[in-house]
Amino acid sequence: MNVEIAPVDEHTGPARHFRIRLSATARGARLARHLTAEQLTSWGWPYDSEGNRTASLLVAELAANAVRHGQVRGRDFALRLTLYAEDATLRIEVTDARPDHSPPLPGTLTPADPDTESGRGLLLVESLSTHWGTTAGDPYTKTVWCEVPLG
Repeated sequence: MNVEIAPVDEHTGPARHFRIRLSATARGARLARHLTAEQLTSWGWPYDSEGNRTASLLVAELAANAVRHGQVRGRDFALRLTLYAEDATLRIEVTDARPDHSPPLPGTLTPADPDTESGRGLLLVESLSTHWGTTAGDPYTKTVWCEVPLG
């Protein structure tokens, strides 16, 4: 199910949260990936597990998009991880400062030209996650999110 609005009632039971603001730079995007891998390790999914590798890749793609397409001078981006322990699902949210630059809707992505160096990140997100989409919580930010099973 890929929708524009984040599903909120699908998960029940306790959840673990991690949230951090990072500079909207390549270094901040790289740090988001490293912090995700470290946080998942502390939650029981080691670096070499498939769930950790997949989640780290998804964070890398979403953070890179936030830096490339969502950057506003002087504004950070936010990374939020929510682990729903009951079904071992991780929700990844990356919030940037450009609500006017929304990605294409889920299910409408077209493959990138083989000669281009970019344009494949959201295709990876769509293929590796069970759900993804965008939300706009206020007039100043947008959040691109996805959910991935870790187990």
